[in-house]
Amino acid sequence: MTLVAGIDSSTQSSKVVLVDADDGAVVATGRADHPDGTEVDPQAWWDALRTAGDGLLDRAAAVAVGGQQHGMVVLDDDGEVVRPALLWNDTRSAGAARDLTAELGGPAAWAEAVGLVPVASFTVTKLRWLARHEPDHAARVAQVMLPHDYLSWRLAGQPAEAVTDRGDASGTGYWSAATNEYRLDLLELGFGRPIGVPRVASPAEVTGSTAAGAAIAPGTGDNMGAALGLTLAPGDVVVSLGTSGTAFAVSEQPVADPTGTVAGFADATGRHLPLVATLNAARVLTAAATLLGTDLAGLDRLALEAASGAGGLVLLPYLDGERTPDLPDATGSLVNLTRAAMTPQNLARAAVEGMLCGLADGVDALAAQGVEVRRVLLIGGAARSAAVRAVAPEVFGTPVLVPAPGEYVALGAARQAAWALSGAATPPDWPLEVETTVEPVGDGGSGSVRQAYAEARVRLHG
Repeated sequence: MTLVAGIDSSTQSSKVVLVDADDGAVVATGRADHPDGTEVDPQAWWDALRTAGDGLLDRAAAVAVGGQQHGMVVLDDDGEVVRPALLWNDTRSAGAARDLTAELGGPAAWAEAVGLVPVASFTVTKLRWLARHEPDHAARVAQVMLPHDYLSWRLAGQPAEAVTDRGDASGTGYWSAATNEYRLDLLELGFGRPIGVPRVASPAEVTGSTAAGAAIAPGTGDNMGAALGLTLAPGDVVVSLGTSGTAFAVSEQPVADPTGTVAGFADATGRHLPLVATLNAARVLTAAATLLGTDLAGLDRLALEAASGAGGLVLLPYLDGERTPDLPDATGSLVNLTRAAMTPQNLARAAVEGMLCGLADGVDALAAQGVEVRRVLLIGGAARSAAVRAVAPEVFGTPVLVPAPGEYVALGAARQAAWALSGAATPPDWPLEVETTVEPVGDGGSGSVRQAYAEARVRLHG
C-alpha cells in the first residue's frame, strides 16, 4: 500500500490525514490547534504541523499542504519572518482595499486584471497596509508568501526558490487566473516596490522533497483543496460552513465579476473556482447559543421548534464585519422585533436562517456569473447541525447533499499528492461518500425567508 499525506493548515488548527493513494481510504489522522487571533506567528503553524504529523508524515511517499487563503507572510533577505502573518479575517486593511480599487480605476478594472476586486481579505491590501502603517517592517521585506507556501517551503528545507500553485496565487490580487500570470505591476502598486513571489507550479508537479524523502506536491488554498477532496463536477456547488462561509464551484471558464461579489479564483487542477465568501458562518451559531445560555445541541433543538421565518425575526449576522457584502465595519442586527416573536426558539431559528441566507445570496451570485447550480454540497462544522440540514434546502431551493464527515481540505491535498506521485494526466478517482440528501420542500429560495432577509439587508445597509 502506497501512502500519501494531506495537510490542512486552517485558521484554527492543523490536520493531517494519511491516505491510501489508490482509493483515498484514510489510514490515520492527526491534529494540533493554532493560536486564536487575526495575526499569527507562522512558526506556530509549523509547530502545529509537526505535532499533527508526528508519526504520519514519515510514512508518506508524497505530501501536499492545503492552507487558509490570503494570509500575508513576509520574509526578509535571510528568510526570517518580518512580523506575524496577517490572516484573511483581519479587516484592518479595509481602507487600503478602497484606496487600491480607486487607484486602478475602479472595481471593473480590477476584475478584468485579476478576476477579483480588492477587499480586506486579499493579500495585496495587507501589503498596502503594511507599507503605510509599519514602514520599518516594510523596509525589511524581501519576499511575500501565503500560509501554504510557507509550510511547503519549510517542508522542503527552506530552498532558495519558494513554490505556490495557481489556486492559492489567484487569491492574492496580483495573479490572474485568466492569463496564468503574475501582475507584478499590481504587487508594486500595493506595496510600493518590487518584492519576491513564489514560482507558480503546474497542478501535479513534484516541487521538492521532505527530509524523510517524500515528494512534495504544490499544495493549494483551502477552498481549492476542498474542491479536490470532494471531486466536484459541473453543477455541484459547495457551501462550506466553517469559521468563514464560502460558496464555490468548478468552472471551465474564468470569471470576472465587476461587482466583486464573486472572486474569479483558479482551482487546483487547471480549471477555475468562482467563489463567494462571508466572514460569518459557524460562529454565528456559537454566538447565538451563548446568548441563549445553551450549547449547539440546545440551539438545534430550539431552532427546530420554531416555524420557518422565525416569527418574523431576521438576523443579519455580520458579527465580525462582513466580506460579502463588503461591510468590514458592520455589526450584526436583529430586526422585526415584536413581543410575540421574542422567544428563544425564534431567535435560534433566525440565527440559522440568517447564516444560510448570506450563503444563499452567494449561490445566486455564482448563478448570475453562469455557474450551473444543480445541487448544494454542505460541508464544514455547522453542516453537522440538524437545524442547518433542515433549513438549508428551503433556503437554497435545491437538493442538499451532506457528505460523510471528513477533512476534505486535507483529503484534497492528499489527492494532489497522490496525483503528483503517479505522474498521471488527471487526479486519482476517489469515491465520495454521501451521508444524507435532503430535497427542498415548498418554494425554497423564492420564499419568505429569503425575502425578509433581503428586505432587512437593503433597509439597514442599502
